Amino acid sequence: MSKTPNKEPVYPVQSLHEFISQLDKEWTKFRNGALIGLISSGVLFLLVVGLILRTHRLGLGLVDFVLLIIAGVFLAYSIYAMYSQFRFFQKWERRVSTLARMEEQFLSQKLQEPPPPP
Repeated sequence: MSKTPNKEPVYPVQSLHEFISQLDKEWTKFRNGALIGLISSGVLFLLVVGLILRTHRLGLGLVDFVLLIIAGVFLAYSIYAMYSQFRFFQKWERRVSTLARMEEQFLSQKLQEPPPPP
């Protein structure tokens, strides 16, 4: 029998500092992704509404009309969800960056303090 060394549990984040630092770095990507999704869904929604309004002129049948309505509903919900997501990112971006700065100041002060006597 071979002995396997006891492995310590692996955590997805090693420390709170690491987590906050990663979150602060990635935050802008999340917000911009929500904004891009919001804009692209808005353009697609306008295209679908235009097709719905021209269904008769384009000679589209009832099935096509129903599919366009369903696509419009899904796009409208997608726009709503992405707008909520974008507002969330805007609201919390300042708080997360403030938390990251405060934590860095706290850690730098802790590192500068002399160790307590034994």
